[in-house]
Amino acid sequence: MPAADPGRVVASARAWLGTPFHHQASLQTVGCDCLGLIRGVWRDVVGREAFDIPAYAPDWSARASHDLLRAGLAAHLLSIPGPAASGDVILFRMRGRMITSHAGILVDTTTLIHAHSRLGVIEERLTPAWRARAAHVFRYPR
Repeated sequence: MPAADPGRVVASARAWLGTPFHHQASLQTVGCDCLGLIRGVWRDVVGREAFDIPAYAPDWSARASHDLLRAGLAAHLLSIPGPAASGDVILFRMRGRMITSHAGILVDTTTLIHAHSRLGVIEERLTPAWRARAAHVFRYPR
């Protein structure tokens, strides 16, 4: 399955900049969390969502027994074994060897767009701390 145009993915993600953080939401300029950003870009780049997202608690990852975020994205996005590139979705482990609990979209090799719980959707440097937490890479299908 071919991948979506990275420029289109990044442009779509940038259109979400400034959207406030809101748990479980996925409405541009109104509110979203990190998964809501990924879903919103999906709708813009790929089309209608082909899946329902069940309700999840803000601290779901602390209680989960398996990596639900990775499994969910793996079912719909293209898994990338190599280095991440522009337009890719990166999953992060926020603590040690725990399951992934955060996602963002790579703008280029140095910049990431993601939904920050206090700042909303932002574009920021992909620092060494972020790189150390990166766990999985996916691409949007076309």
